[in-house]
Amino acid sequence: MLYIKVEKIFLSIVIPAYNEEKRIGDSLRKIKEYLNKESYSYEIIVVDDGSKDETVKKVEDITKEWEDIYVLKNEKNQGKGYSVRRGILSAKGEYILFSDADLSTPIEEVERLINFLKEGYDLAIGSRALKDSKIRIHQPYYRELMGRFFNFFVQVLLFKGIKDTQCGFKVFRREVAKELFSQQKIDGFSFDVEILYLAHKFNYKIKEVPVVWLNSKVSRVNPLKHSLQMFKELLRIRANCNCHSHPFCHSRESGNPETP
Repeated sequence: MLYIKVEKIFLSIVIPAYNEEKRIGDSLRKIKEYLNKESYSYEIIVVDDGSKDETVKKVEDITKEWEDIYVLKNEKNQGKGYSVRRGILSAKGEYILFSDADLSTPIEEVERLINFLKEGYDLAIGSRALKDSKIRIHQPYYRELMGRFFNFFVQVLLFKGIKDTQCGFKVFRREVAKELFSQQKIDGFSFDVEILYLAHKFNYKIKEVPVVWLNSKVSRVNPLKHSLQMFKELLRIRANCNCHSHPFCHSRESGNPETP
């Protein structure tokens, strides 16, 4: 009988993409250049969310040149939360990172987050709001204001202790990612909040880590439309919280998110 040895994958990188033809190629090259310097095995999974441009073609052209890059295609636009979930549930790495396609948080920051997982944390999340965060290019003032208001509602409606839930750079231990994303329901931009809520509920250890961040001028976020959508999603997450069944809703109000 022939046995084929399957190499264990150390790091999976999941990238949701929607109409990213202008920058997905550069982002994948930056990631590949960084990973080629590392000694561990990896895979890169791009989840195309029903793009109407040449995003898929750009990625498929790159897969002909490089191994370990894969593309999953949603037949229609499903939402960022849906796309990240699909990618993570397909990932095989010991550690799983999801990163925005624009690499606003440089890929080099992944090492800092993985180190906390090696120390015993279950997930490490990039943050733009901590004292040691390095914001090299800021968002427009109205976007930063929107972010502060959104975080205020997260603190009031769901949980306290996380200063930045929306930074698109989070790393999970594989088994943790699989459990959290298998129960995630939000398909839109507030999926990060739902994941962190579930992590609290299951008493996972969360580490919020200051990162370098450079705002991209190209944004898929519509300030009015998506702000209303995200607020509705927060209410949906809140409605899904059965306070009688889940002590988190009471006990976590003043807790430290890094302590189970």
